[in-house]
Amino acid sequence: MKYTEVIIDTKDGGIDECCDKLNALGLCEYVIENESDFRSFLDNNRQYWDYVDKELEESYAGVSRIKIYLEDNDEGAAMLAAIKNEGFEIKMSVVDDSDWENNWKQYYKPLEIGERLIVVPEWEQTDLSGRVPLRLDPGLMFGTGSHATTRMCLEALQSCAAEGKKVLDLGCGSGILGIGALVLGADTCLACDIDPKAPDVVMDNAALNGIGGDRLTVFAGDIIGDGKLRKRLGTGFDIVLANIVSDVIIPLAPFVRSFMAEGAVFITSGIIDGREAEVAQALRSAGFEIEKHLREEEWHCYICL
Repeated sequence: MKYTEVIIDTKDGGIDECCDKLNALGLCEYVIENESDFRSFLDNNRQYWDYVDKELEESYAGVSRIKIYLEDNDEGAAMLAAIKNEGFEIKMSVVDDSDWENNWKQYYKPLEIGERLIVVPEWEQTDLSGRVPLRLDPGLMFGTGSHATTRMCLEALQSCAAEGKKVLDLGCGSGILGIGALVLGADTCLACDIDPKAPDVVMDNAALNGIGGDRLTVFAGDIIGDGKLRKRLGTGFDIVLANIVSDVIIPLAPFVRSFMAEGAVFITSGIIDGREAEVAQALRSAGFEIEKHLREEEWHCYICL
């Protein structure tokens, strides 16, 4: 379906007034893009990331606007006329809903990782060249294999994921790491993410790889704050994965050992330049020995025993 995208540029303090006028027209669904709100969101949610793309930050510089999407029909045309009658200065363009849903896919291509794996988008066909395929449709969840932190974890897995291994993936996102461990030969995986959408996304991706609930189980919840969930996950894992951010790895570290079997390995990444020493100290304080320190771009990965 085609839509008319209507953009109303405002001053920072004029958003509320514009919204009131739109609400009076009976229009209650719109997108607000505002630099002040963006900065506030970043400041109030720092526990979820250490790094924000510079281009994304620049795209919000000085921005204060409302975006409206009207269906290409008589009702949409009537609403567009009503918006114009309010005296708003607007910009318009025609967009297709398939643009929003699928355009990102053109940038996501098969990706060889390490010596054994190739991450293959679900909609792509490719020559595997003897590699083990990991098929994926990440949707809105983190984890396509293209990010340095994910690549380092997948490379580390290739030396330890094997038959008989039991895996725990904390902060699983799309499920790429846990599923990666299973296609590399591990027996079973438990995965967990704070996002309630994660279980459905992960199991859909598992199905793309012929993996069912007999090998993979996914929970939604807060590992750090929920002792009952930690107890439910159990122990005896040969590999524990945590590709998240430093501000979560640090408080998580003291709990990880309780999940691990004797001789198990803990692979953790998502650590930005400048935080690696702090995270390393937290890992050592939790009783871990850092066996290997991987670096790629501005990111760090620790393989711990």
